[in-house]
Amino acid sequence: MTMATENKKIRALFCCAVLQNFFDLPGDKIPDVLKATGQLLRTIREMPGVDVLGTMDDDETMVGTSPNGWPWTFYILADVPDRQTAVDICGLFRTSEVGEYRLWKYMRIEARLGRELVMPE
Repeated sequence: MTMATENKKIRALFCCAVLQNFFDLPGDKIPDVLKATGQLLRTIREMPGVDVLGTMDDDETMVGTSPNGWPWTFYILADVPDRQTAVDICGLFRTSEVGEYRLWKYMRIEARLGRELVMPE
């Protein structure tokens, strides 16, 4: 007898911090980092099995770097098909190019993985 198993997605909160290197950039170089970040977000949304549930940006109420992990600068809440996909999303910061550097020079990311909070009625 074979039972069908349901593949449940993993709920992932990607916490992203802007680093001091971003703030040290000349003004004319800042758009390059913002464009790379926009492309990164589009790439995440297009990844197979990824459902971006929402994003949040703290930039209006938090000014400066996020050196200690909290508060973060922006967040991405997504359902991902597996842990490897979450790892791959984090890896985009290592591979996304911004001029001669990678995005991780200007930002860092940490993923919190869990499941949707469901309470019995």
